[in-house]
Amino acid sequence: MSVSFVQLSERIVSARGDIVKVTFSSPDVGADYPKITTRPVDMKSGRVWQAERFRENKVFHLNVKEEEAGKYFETLAAEYRQIAVFFGGETETYSRSGSGFKCKKSSNVMKVPTAAAKQNNRQKEYILREGDNIPALVDLGVFTEEFRVVSSKYDKYKQINRFIELIDDAYGDYKGEDITILDFGCGKSYLTFIVYYYFVKVRGIRAKIIGYDLKRDVVENCNKIAEKYGYTDLEFVVSDVTKDVLYDRKIDMVISLHACDTATDYALWYAVSRGVKNIFSVPCCQHEVNKSIKRGGELDVFLKYGIVKERVSALLTDTIRAMILEDYGYSVDLLEFVDLSHSPKNIMIRAKKCKNISDKNLAAVKEMTEKYSIEQTLYRLAAEDRKK
Repeated sequence: MSVSFVQLSERIVSARGDIVKVTFSSPDVGADYPKITTRPVDMKSGRVWQAERFRENKVFHLNVKEEEAGKYFETLAAEYRQIAVFFGGETETYSRSGSGFKCKKSSNVMKVPTAAAKQNNRQKEYILREGDNIPALVDLGVFTEEFRVVSSKYDKYKQINRFIELIDDAYGDYKGEDITILDFGCGKSYLTFIVYYYFVKVRGIRAKIIGYDLKRDVVENCNKIAEKYGYTDLEFVVSDVTKDVLYDRKIDMVISLHACDTATDYALWYAVSRGVKNIFSVPCCQHEVNKSIKRGGELDVFLKYGIVKERVSALLTDTIRAMILEDYGYSVDLLEFVDLSHSPKNIMIRAKKCKNISDKNLAAVKEMTEKYSIEQTLYRLAAEDRKK
């Protein structure tokens, strides 16, 4: 039994709530694109079908309004000989035969969430999934050519997924048309690219993102990838964030994923000193307190054994950072970033500007740092600021 172009179009539109994505391949001569992938997306302006059109290693995006989807799919059905409709549990593959399409059903090996699962977990609606066509992640080595997760990058895949979930918690109802974000210590920029993808490709929000890193070769490679896919508002800059002049116009968010040691402090201070609304930071390599802390009181018992001292020092570092942020008017959460099985660097500092400056914590931090001879960069920067 075969279905007509119109019937196939109606099938796709009517099953919208259960469909994960639809791909159009094997084009007729004259078709503009070798392949098109579409998926239903809830945007602030309403429900749309988001189409990714691929040509010569570049991706062109188009949002089709729900009321126009039927005609759009009917047009595509006339141009492509194979259409795959991916549901949560199975795939319907339609192959053109004469003037219609024959359907073959198979189990869905992608194991993507069903619509019911999406309804139960709003965060999962927008984050990247294995099988999503995110070509930059192929270039960065997270996805294979078939958009499967590279086994050696699974932990990184989990980390950037989690980061986006937490950003979506804060920005899921964002009504602005644009957003400006700085990424400190961006490295190979797995996170930077996926944050750009989240805001621009999924949410339809114009995002200007600048990633800073010390490694020139890494920065040059990231800029090449951004240019390759037409990510015009995504830029990477070689910079020492401890001393260089950085972007100083309106900034909505500062992020950092595993910026090493005091680089996290300079990222936090840059956000604090400019009153940035939201901060998401996962610290790394917190050596400063561990190197400087001396015996001086009740904490001495934790300084006897090296591994315990190291872990206590890391916790003290993040506690001091949180206390300073609170004094600068931020509501702060220290939360588990990912499970320890995926990364030992599993604390995120999430902060939102919401109130006025105070000094209730600075005095307590000052007393502790003096008692244990602690050196801590964010506290030093804050103390210097208060002396001005």
